[in-house]
Amino acid sequence: MRVLNLQCSREHSFEGWFSSEDDFQAQLARGLVECPLCEDRDIRKMLSAPHLNLGASDPGAARREVMTSPGAGLQAAWMKAVREVMANTEDVGERFPEEARRIHYGETESRGIRGQATAKETEALLEEGISVMPLPIPKALKEPLQ
Repeated sequence: MRVLNLQCSREHSFEGWFSSEDDFQAQLARGLVECPLCEDRDIRKMLSAPHLNLGASDPGAARREVMTSPGAGLQAAWMKAVREVMANTEDVGERFPEEARRIHYGETESRGIRGQATAKETEALLEEGISVMPLPIPKALKEPLQ
């Protein structure tokens, strides 16, 4: 199994697991490798430092250097924030504009919601004084994890 450090054209870094280099190249050519954050398929392989076990008797004694990109902390913080929003809001789907209005005008209980709205619907909500914020949610977080 090969673990590769990958990066999309928007500089999101992530890991990919492949049975071989040929498997990675084949999946990349077929458009099957995509960024888990933005679904970009323009992916490149980054340099990775190999893990060398030089026979240390204590497995914890072997030191492994981890290389991270400068934006890795920001990316991790953003993913944490998205997970927090998803865990603490109700998904109302395409009913979002209507449900946001019902909450704003006191027709239903106040609670955190998320869902889909077009740019025009979002603009109309903002003009009515209803606070909304577009939040792109990576496809990987929309589906149950295996």
